[in-house]
Amino acid sequence: MRPKNYSQMEKPISITTGKFRTNNNNNHNNVWFVVPLFFILCFVLLCFDYSALFTDTDETAFSIPDVTQKSTSSEFTKDDNFSRFPDDPSPDSSCSGRYIYVHELPYRFNGDLLDNCFKITRGTEKDICPYIENYGFGPVIKNYENVLLKQSWFTTNQFMLEVIFHNKMMNYRCLTNDSSLASAVFVPFYAGLDMSRYLWGFNITVRDSSSHELMDWLVVQKEWGRMSGRDHFLVSGRIAWDFRRQTDNESDWGSKLRFLPESRNMSMLSIESSSWKNDYAIPYPTCFHPRSVDEIVEWQELMRSRKREYLFTFAGAPRPEYKDSVRGKIIDECLESKKQCYLLDCNYGNVNCDNPVNVMKVFRNSVFCLQPPGDSYTRRSMFDSILAGCIPVFFHPGTAYAQYKWHLPKNHSSYSVYLPVKDVKEWNIKIKERLIEIPEERVVRLREEVIRLIPKVVYADPKYGSDGSEDAFELAVKGMLERIEEVREMMRQGKDGSDGFDDRDDYKYTFSPYEEPQVLA
Repeated sequence: MRPKNYSQMEKPISITTGKFRTNNNNNHNNVWFVVPLFFILCFVLLCFDYSALFTDTDETAFSIPDVTQKSTSSEFTKDDNFSRFPDDPSPDSSCSGRYIYVHELPYRFNGDLLDNCFKITRGTEKDICPYIENYGFGPVIKNYENVLLKQSWFTTNQFMLEVIFHNKMMNYRCLTNDSSLASAVFVPFYAGLDMSRYLWGFNITVRDSSSHELMDWLVVQKEWGRMSGRDHFLVSGRIAWDFRRQTDNESDWGSKLRFLPESRNMSMLSIESSSWKNDYAIPYPTCFHPRSVDEIVEWQELMRSRKREYLFTFAGAPRPEYKDSVRGKIIDECLESKKQCYLLDCNYGNVNCDNPVNVMKVFRNSVFCLQPPGDSYTRRSMFDSILAGCIPVFFHPGTAYAQYKWHLPKNHSSYSVYLPVKDVKEWNIKIKERLIEIPEERVVRLREEVIRLIPKVVYADPKYGSDGSEDAFELAVKGMLERIEEVREMMRQGKDGSDGFDDRDDYKYTFSPYEEPQVLA
């Protein structure tokens, strides 16, 4: 029985002819069918979203958002930024040997950490949530006090390096979603943020849990088998030593991530390397994230033109808990030097040294910036001094010379002054006298080399680098690709790719390799 609303227009389409079936040859029926069908098709076409066909190829998901709009952690992490890859056309010859494949890790290894940023502190009463804004750059500096450029300065936290690097990577020109083309595999695990949740008051089982889960996930992926993981790398905003706990004593610091058997096949980039050869140091994030080459040039010219009031300066706090620290001696000498040295006391909130305005105001007015070790060998202050055109003065090779080989000149005397202190008990350095001895001609050369280094130590807006310029990210990727290619070449020659890959090298942190006489002329 036909339904009540049945009409002659409701006829099935013939599979063989593609025409509507009818019981007679009445052309009027066909006409009455075509008219409403025409209107339906017009309506569908009007509703169609044509924007997908006309995407502006100049736009990128990773340009810095409008500074007047406040970012939130949920907006950041639920964005599709981390799963966006370009379509792979035929291989680009300019990307030969540079393709990188990014693993889409389970959400708990990165995005979930940002969604729960309020659980992660910096070892103080504050959480890291504000620093997630602007894709890891942090809040925009609005009160620049005629010290900074009017834009591109942020309150950036060093622990955000892994987030910054991830966002930069997702805008890397030679990404591929075909892992067979890739020369390297990036693992976007936020190791530093993950471990920061458990550094205080948790047992080693909890501290190591994510590390085990990550490696269990990685080793079953098809990409792992190609080089047993030796083409894989990850990035951390903490020092590499934090991931190399050597015992299972509950009182020992950090996690055991880098001592897990599978993890030893990977490389790690971090703000400070360890003694192991598969750990590499890359610059701390500073607060300057330029949007163009022109901004860098503008800043460089400002630093060249500065008239510097102080011979030397020190920004930091004493470390009385460390018996071998030279900081107490440095502070004493600075105070004795009166108007020739400026002491920026960062001790217990006397001055907000996290505000780049306060730091740059002092560093840009100083000829030399003293950079002793702090809680570890390295410190972000050395990169702040480079930004300010202030010549860094080092007291231990582990602060810079043994670290940033892809970013700083091998000839350390071309950009810094080295006053080695092997034993603070034997302190016999008169800093002011040693610095005054340096001829003015050499001071000018040193400062120019420091200013020339600025583009190499900043993590610029994610668009930066597309014109061939190399910032800290580009140099780190380049260095990592070259290292992986060295291992790959060994394997082509039938050699064992693991040979020397994760060997320990304590010698690089000793004074011996850097004991050539300090050049003063």
